[in-house]
Amino acid sequence: MTDTGLLAGKVAVVTGGAQGIGLAIAKRYVDEGAKVVLGDLNEEAMAKAVAELNGQLGGLGGESVATAVRCDVTSYAEVDALLTAAVDRWGSLDVLVNNAGITRDATMRTMTEEQFDTVISVHLKGCWNGTKLASLIMREQGSGAIVNISSLSGKVGMIGQTNYSAAKAGIVGLTKAAAKEVAHHGVRVNAIQPGLIRSAMTEAMPQKAWDAKMAEIPMGRAGEPEEVAKVALFYASDLSSYMTGTVAEVTGGRLM
Repeated sequence: MTDTGLLAGKVAVVTGGAQGIGLAIAKRYVDEGAKVVLGDLNEEAMAKAVAELNGQLGGLGGESVATAVRCDVTSYAEVDALLTAAVDRWGSLDVLVNNAGITRDATMRTMTEEQFDTVISVHLKGCWNGTKLASLIMREQGSGAIVNISSLSGKVGMIGQTNYSAAKAGIVGLTKAAAKEVAHHGVRVNAIQPGLIRSAMTEAMPQKAWDAKMAEIPMGRAGEPEEVAKVALFYASDLSSYMTGTVAEVTGGRLM
């Protein structure tokens, strides 16, 4: 943690923060001076991530900069407990990143009702739980930034993702509506739509599918989790102080 970073003295919560894009965001926030609370279901990954974050700046004299709370974002009570833990531990809640997500891909013909409901619940209800509960805390403080992770799939729709595309499009609508409601309380709500980001999940896709997606990207490469994290830092910090209800596409120009 630094005293001069863009998030110096801030407290941030990142759901789905134990790995992937969520962990990349948490690392960037710690680099910029924030204390971070991770919310996730994977307790083994959380323990590893917390150890990595706390060792990130050479231990900083043993001072803790990160902790984690097991959290199912579909549960209003568990999200409430996660945010309360951040306030109890470090005295405020300045940033929330609603990042937790899953996929249950299938064509609409073969998709089960459970596959649809589960994805909508994790992404859309989970995002609403976090946005509502964080805004209740932040409005009392008179400040705060909420960053919702949507997806390019929510802009264009993807075959085999009627559940995921619907949820990610819903996050954009939620972001804009919430931004209008809480702006006069000093709370900003913005969204990010990542495109093809290099991860264990995306690199496991069939080569044919990877090549088809790459052909759609003018920049000719997949993005890195750190490139999403930079935009999440921008939205969390005062660099975006006059921005709310916006959606940033981090896609390499794919499907403009």
